[in-house]
Amino acid sequence: MTSDSLQPAYFDQVYAANADPRLFETSDYERAKYAATLAALPGQEYDRAFEIGCSIGVLTAQLATRCRYLLAVDVADAALARSRERCAGLPQVDVQCMQVPNAVPPGGFDLIALSEVGYYWSLADLHRSLDWMFGALRSAGHLVLVHWTPVVADYPLTGDEVHETPTDGLAPRVGAIGLASATRATASMCSRPLERQPHAVHEPGCAA
Repeated sequence: MTSDSLQPAYFDQVYAANADPRLFETSDYERAKYAATLAALPGQEYDRAFEIGCSIGVLTAQLATRCRYLLAVDVADAALARSRERCAGLPQVDVQCMQVPNAVPPGGFDLIALSEVGYYWSLADLHRSLDWMFGALRSAGHLVLVHWTPVVADYPLTGDEVHETPTDGLAPRVGAIGLASATRATASMCSRPLERQPHAVHEPGCAA
């Protein structure tokens, strides 16, 4: 496993090789995961939502049904083009190129969705991102995390490491769901913390 965050060039290569590299459009596993993600959201409608790592927009289009405004970002041009095409009939969706945490949007959000992205970051960048997310969440806002949990050689972190981090001095876990199988994704919901404690930045490669 690498200790550095994966960069846009990595994802450009992934999408150059396959327009739908994770079978987002056709996989039963992905379909069940999207349904579980939407079911985990406590709110029926969100005024302002932010999706980090929208890829080709399959989850984006489904989240949009629950949002008055949804900012969806990614770093891969090919993925962004597919997402814009898919969401062309959804005026509440704004698809942009943005590399979090190096760039973040202004304003506050009622919902932030981080699905299959956190393990692409180094531990330091994960902490930076989470610190920003909890600061950007409005009062009573929600953060949903959804990640594949097995070890992947290319990725700096595992899904489990990503999900363990928000509960360490940042926010309580208020609900969780899992898709049962040996190769599973977990989804965690976190509420905006009433108090935030300083979060130690671990050296790359160390466990959270």
